[in-house]
Amino acid sequence: MKLTRTEAREKIMVILYQIDFYIKGNIDYNLDDVFAENLEMDNKYVKDIVNGVLENADTIDSVISKYLENWDLDRLGKTDKAILRLATYEMMYYDTPKVVVINEALELAKKYSDDKIVKLINAVLDKVRDNEEVNE
Repeated sequence: MKLTRTEAREKIMVILYQIDFYIKGNIDYNLDDVFAENLEMDNKYVKDIVNGVLENADTIDSVISKYLENWDLDRLGKTDKAILRLATYEMMYYDTPKVVVINEALELAKKYSDDKIVKLINAVLDKVRDNEEVNE
């Protein structure tokens, strides 16, 4: 069964969460195994976004950190970081309309985070949308 973009973004969030867990715990992992654990069938969009986030992690985290007022990226939960990283990457490096990216990120945040974090994610992504250049 083919994933909708909304379902794919949820899978991406889970994969990024899992990878963050492995990295912080100094646990070795194989990216293909992580994909296999989370995807019933190969999905180019999911793999492209996850690989893009991982390849551009320093830039993405720097952009997010720039707009976190009175917060630190390390204070955020792994789910919240995964949502922010996914959305920031998609806005900066992908051709998805930014309003769609923000809306999808907020729906994920509403499902997995509390209201305070939803508002924080919204504020950060609005600033990314308004202030960051799209990298081609």
